[in-house]
This record gives sequence, C-alpha cells and structure tokens, in this order.
Amino acid sequence: MRPGSHLAALVKVGAAGAAGVAGSLLLWAAAVEPRLVDRQEHEARIPSLPAAWDGQRFGLIADLQVGIWGANLSTVRRIIGMLVDERPAFVIIAGDLIYEATQHAERQIATTIDLLRPLTAAAIPCYAVLGNHDYPEEVTGSAAARHPAPQALTGALEAVGIRVLENEAVRLDPPTLVGEPQADLYLVGIGAHIPRLDDPLDAIRQVPEYAPRIVVMHNPKSFPQLPPGSAPLAVAGHTHGGQLRVPFKPEWSPSALLTDAISHTDGWIDDYGTPGNRLYANRGIGFSSLPLRFGCPPELTLFTLRAPSAE
Repeated sequence: MRPGSHLAALVKVGAAGAAGVAGSLLLWAAAVEPRLVDRQEHEARIPSLPAAWDGQRFGLIADLQVGIWGANLSTVRRIIGMLVDERPAFVIIAGDLIYEATQHAERQIATTIDLLRPLTAAAIPCYAVLGNHDYPEEVTGSAAARHPAPQALTGALEAVGIRVLENEAVRLDPPTLVGEPQADLYLVGIGAHIPRLDDPLDAIRQVPEYAPRIVVMHNPKSFPQLPPGSAPLAVAGHTHGGQLRVPFKPEWSPSALLTDAISHTDGWIDDYGTPGNRLYANRGIGFSSLPLRFGCPPELTLFTLRAPSAE
C-alpha cells in the first residue's frame, strides 16, 4: 500500500460518515421533527382574576404559515384536533396564518379556514391577531391595512366565528357564572408590528383600570411598549423558536446570528419589557423560508388561569 493511502482511506470514511450524519439530521428536520407536537402546559396568574375564571384553561397556537412550500398542514390538523378534544375555554391564534399575502392569497385563506373550522364547529370561542406574513411585505401602515389580502383573511375568519383583534380589547364571556356578579376578563389584541400597525397603548387603554386582562400580539417587539403592570400575562408568536437551533441552546440558531436575541426566544421571556409585565412566546407550527425544524418542534400551549396567591 502506498504511503498516505491509510490517511486517504480514513479521510474518505470520515467524509462518508459526516455526510451520513448530515443526511440523517436533514431527514429528521424535514420529515420527523415538524410532525412532533410539543404540548406545553403552564399556570398563569392574573391579578383580580374572578372566581369564574380561576382554573379555566385557554389554548395558544401561532404561525400556521399556510402557503409556504412544504407547509406543515398535517401537524396543524393534529393540533386543532387536540384543541377540540381538550375543549379549553377559548383559543388564541397569534398571527401568521398565511405565508404569502401577494400570491395565491385566496387559496391560502380557504385552506386556513378549512383547518380552523373544527374549533368553531365545536363551539370553542376563538380570537386571532394578524402577523407580518398576513400582509404584503412591500407595504406598511394604512396601505397595509387596506390591502385586499388581510381584509379578505379577516372577513373569512370572522365569517366562521373567529374574532380578529387589531389594537382593541374585548370582554370575554365567562365559561360559567357560578353566581358571581362580576366575572370580567379582557383580551387585548395588538396589531402587527412589522407593517407598523401595532398600537399597544391605544389597545390597552380600552381595558377598565385594574380589570384582569390577557394581551396577545404576533411579534414580541410590541411588548416593551406596554406600560408597567398593564400586561401581567402577554402571549406572542413570530419567533418559531429560531426554527433551526442547537438542542438545549436556544441562543445558537441562524436567526440569532442575524437578529437580536428576542427574535428567537420561546417560552417565558425574562428581563424583557416594563416591570409587572410578563411575556410568553409560542414557537408556532409552520415554517419560514425553509420547511425544516430542528431543536424547535411545533408547539401547542395550554394555560391554566389562576388568581395570585394570598401570600
């Protein structure tokens, strides 16, 4: 055997092994992890929460991204089925229902409605905010708000009983009155941040002072604008958890290299926003750019509402 042939053989074996590992990881990211569902359950304490709401649960989903190539529709259907089985008091959809508002929007909207219809057919109250993908990328402000695609999406959602909130607050109907005269709980929905349609201050002003509330937004970057103590529970989507990241190291992802840390954070976000406010970011179901997930399985979040302890 010629000198160096052993080294060449080792290099070939190593290259083949590396290619095999890379192929296995790619297969996992494309075909396995997107079909997994990470069911997260959390308690959320809300000041002044009425007894009628104490112990009630709500579901949170985000980022369906219907319309991207290789869209994760089967997992969306599974998660909707799980919510129907769970029958929470209500469900929040935190934006990016479709993926491309300027191409084939009608088809994307029709598919989205077909996916979500079982929730309202089961008489589960549903609320949504829109995200940046629900608007055309090239327009912002009032032009984005007037664009036919988000208007058609909003109309289609509300036609099947899903209330769309844009910088507004609504009083939620309690699941049971249990003889309690006051059972107020408000849901505050904030407009999409990237098209410059978010106005957290205007939205939060619509809630009576000291009334219990939940705040929902698509992009976590709307959160710091909320006044201190005005959002003891806020929820968001948008981040995808980074979508591709080193397991157990959420700060190690391609998005972390391109943007600030908040844009890839999921779960409870600490040391962010003003005092007395707390934000939870759901990592979503679908994809952005590539139909891959690694270290970031799709998430269904279920929150149990609790009044603060007397201690």
